[in-house]
Amino acid sequence: MGKLSIVKELWGFLIERRKWWLIPIVLFLVLIGVLIIFTEGSGILLPFVYTLF
Repeated sequence: MGKLSIVKELWGFLIERRKWWLIPIVLFLVLIGVLIIFTEGSGILLPFVYTLF
């Protein structure tokens, strides 16, 4: 439950402080993190990761 509360607190902060410009940055970082996690064990997605960087 600790990880879920961090996400909830971050979302509350972004909405309360009207930091709308941070939402795309956070989503991009989450997307890159998920992509790195899924590509650790598979060689199929590696060429797509290399094209991003």
